[in-house]
Amino acid sequence: MSSYTSTSSFTVTHAKYLASKVAADLRQLQRLYGAPPDDMIADYLLELSVLLSRGYLSSVQYGFRRNGNWILALSYSVNSEGNLVADARSGGVFPSADVGGAVFHSYLFTTSAWHALSSAEQISVQSLLPFERVAANEPGTEGGYWVESDRTYASGGVGVVRRTYRPW
Repeated sequence: MSSYTSTSSFTVTHAKYLASKVAADLRQLQRLYGAPPDDMIADYLLELSVLLSRGYLSSVQYGFRRNGNWILALSYSVNSEGNLVADARSGGVFPSADVGGAVFHSYLFTTSAWHALSSAEQISVQSLLPFERVAANEPGTEGGYWVESDRTYASGGVGVVRRTYRPW
């Protein structure tokens, strides 16, 4: 009789892998709807890699808003509990939303670990990020519905679960 024990730790490489899946979804948004631009996708990729690797990202949303409300959005929630999450292919973005008059937007939620940092520690991490986020109200929704868990991405024991807000 034999036994086997395995341990794994979440690394920057795992974080970059998960961020690349999100970036691929953003590139599909770009192809379908014209935004976000390449430089913004690169910035989001860096932001995700930094925050994921340190355990500071709870969830993030990307999409198009009109009148302060999502009309099309991709929302990613981090599952770091070690629960099994399948690693799916990126893509499958809703292809036919009317984004006329809408603006591309992103909204981010941090973890309690982020809030436990001192101001100096937060500033140190923020110095690694490509842009500074400002406080804002979370966007509402308009004329659609959330499709729950339409994609899941996983690496190093951490999963990212995507849900999509799409028009009726």
